[in-house]
Amino acid sequence: MNGSVFGLLGTLGASGNVSTPDAPPQALTVRDAVYDLMRRVGMTSVFANPGSTELPMFRGFPDDFRYVLGLQEATVVGMADGYAQATNNAAMVNLHSAAGVGNAMGNLFTAYKNRTPLVVVAGQQARGILPFDPFLSSSHAAELPRPYVKWSTEPARAQDVPLAIARAYYLAMMPPRGPVLVSVPVDDWDAPSPPLAHRYVSTEIRPQPEAIGRIGALLDACRRPALVVGAAVDRDGAWNEIVALAESHSARVWAAPMSGRCSFPERHRLFAGFLPAAREGIVSRLQGHDLILVVGAPAFTYHVDGAGPHVPDGAELCLLTEDPDTAAWAPAGMAAVGSLRLCLRDLLARPAPTMRPLPARRASAPMPEPSTPMSVAFVLQTLASMRDPADIIVEEAPSARPVMQQFLPHTRTQTFYTMDSGGLGYGMPAAVGVALGRPDRRVIALIGDGSSLYSIQALWSAAQHKLPITFIILNNRRYAALQDFAPAFGFGPHDKVVGTELPGIDFVALATGLGCGAVRVSEAARLGAVLADAVASGGPSLVEVLVS
Repeated sequence: MNGSVFGLLGTLGASGNVSTPDAPPQALTVRDAVYDLMRRVGMTSVFANPGSTELPMFRGFPDDFRYVLGLQEATVVGMADGYAQATNNAAMVNLHSAAGVGNAMGNLFTAYKNRTPLVVVAGQQARGILPFDPFLSSSHAAELPRPYVKWSTEPARAQDVPLAIARAYYLAMMPPRGPVLVSVPVDDWDAPSPPLAHRYVSTEIRPQPEAIGRIGALLDACRRPALVVGAAVDRDGAWNEIVALAESHSARVWAAPMSGRCSFPERHRLFAGFLPAAREGIVSRLQGHDLILVVGAPAFTYHVDGAGPHVPDGAELCLLTEDPDTAAWAPAGMAAVGSLRLCLRDLLARPAPTMRPLPARRASAPMPEPSTPMSVAFVLQTLASMRDPADIIVEEAPSARPVMQQFLPHTRTQTFYTMDSGGLGYGMPAAVGVALGRPDRRVIALIGDGSSLYSIQALWSAAQHKLPITFIILNNRRYAALQDFAPAFGFGPHDKVVGTELPGIDFVALATGLGCGAVRVSEAARLGAVLADAVASGGPSLVEVLVS
């Protein structure tokens, strides 16, 4: 559903059938109207963990809908996030009142940072007892998820619920996309509802020609351009356009810091590598370029404080983004706001620029050697040698990410997902959602041992749906990312970083207990065969790999 959103909402009877002139229309309930909306906009999978205040929503659950049960609310939102990204459409999430929304907030924050369209319907106590602060009520339902939703509301009247959920869907799908929340009192679902009107909502915005013209003129005139690509390129379906633009200008291409998607083929002649989330490191890598065009990413995402300029001396900074807020806080240069695919097509429509010499090719990393315990580099190189390029990688192994960027390249659009937020607990359920949304693909979830424990309940959902997912747990028995990051905060080489050791966790037993087959491997000689069997299997499996 790139481009425009269509909502065709007619007058339905209580049975869900369109009424005819020969028969009087039956009373339409809030539940009828909402199910009709969901069906017409393609939200027929509901990701949920049930509670008492949600039960009436699911009475007479339609046979053509799918209920995807998660065992904890963070898992529910993570699954919906992966599904929405894989299908490029908003996903429906149902959460339980204040406690359920609270449990889900970590992954709701991640969905907000991922720009993932989610429609969250949260339960609420009956309207008649809300003045008495009843058990399980949410006294500030619309305020609870803010500021990490685009919009949230609790409709004033039951008959306003369908219109609120329709508005929520269209807002979620408008760029920049993101989650929205509607709180629905438990007794609203059986209330009468007026029919929803036909809707057509266009969500694609073309940038101003003048802005594109100015950026295009700078791009044509520069000597050594660099492109910095972010997740929104892949989200907006602009993969082919960004490759064409880079090739037409012989521009080096860098991946933006902390990007949650792959937006340029990482084995391409022009791919230069990954920018760090540190100001000085970014400036150092971009040194020598006289134009830096950032496409679909902030300029720039930082993780540690820094000093000095944001771009090298003598370089112009330009930004193409779908997000007005990102354009507003960019530290320098000019920005154009609109659909990235349309931005790039407008730049490509300009007269062909003078050909420039090709920049230096990115150096290859040395081949890792087998060892005991295995290095992460060896594990990922082994995985890269056997996986199909069309397989989808969902990653949440922060300490292994720099190694992955060297030894596990992604070369196709929509084959890599991770979180833009830095919040853990996304990867395992997101892999389930991606697999549900792309049943034609094998999904490989690359997860750190520490990360896995935030939402390991996702293994149960994968097993219940018999999804073709290989979960690879890189077990170094610690929160390695924190230990690796400690020197940036003044820790010496012999200083202990408390609270970062994770001994004695049996991931094979955890997976087996949740219905997912599992195996542990510690010898480099066995790794290839174990991974091959897991990737080739038709259902979910977990491989725990002991690494140094």
